[in-house]
Amino acid sequence: MSKQVRQVTQARPAKEAQTPAGGPLAVAGLAAARWLRALRGRTIALAAGAVAVVGALVVTGALLSRHDDRPPIPDTRARHYTETDACLLTDGDGITAGTTAADVWQGMQDASRTTHARVSYGQVTGEQSVGNARPFLNGMLQRSCDVVLAVGRPEVTAASETAPHHGKIGFVLVGGGHAGGNVTTVRAGDGLRADVAAAVERAVRARG
Repeated sequence: MSKQVRQVTQARPAKEAQTPAGGPLAVAGLAAARWLRALRGRTIALAAGAVAVVGALVVTGALLSRHDDRPPIPDTRARHYTETDACLLTDGDGITAGTTAADVWQGMQDASRTTHARVSYGQVTGEQSVGNARPFLNGMLQRSCDVVLAVGRPEVTAASETAPHHGKIGFVLVGGGHAGGNVTTVRAGDGLRADVAAAVERAVRARG
């Protein structure tokens, strides 16, 4: 009787971990590559974070600098004027610094701060004569000036001749004319600013 022989295949041992070719140098190279990949990932993350921060700052700046369509808050210190107008008629030099008219104008402004009357001035251009001054004076009267001041010889003469025909208007004549009725005269020189302010205040109150 024949004898059967069973062949047993011997199991192969588990495959050992393969070592990269090249030995230790190859291992070091792989480690360096892994480190670089990790570093690159962190760098990208940091860059993305920086971009996000910059974007947030830009948006915030745009919101803060956006034009505000709301109306501005009025200045509570703004002066509230009355309906009284004081008007100054000057020669061709106007209220140039150093002139008599400049002192008169300062006195009018002082009176305005006290009485809240509106003040303005106009100058006679062209020929400096009484005849040429009258149209400028008439323009002030047509603008409903309540108090008229005149400085300069032609201007004072024109105002002095016109005053008796406008009894409801106060006239302040600087350096000339005759006082009486609705006319007040003020002498030019030292103290002119204060004298003008006082004269305008009286004229404004008399017509208030």
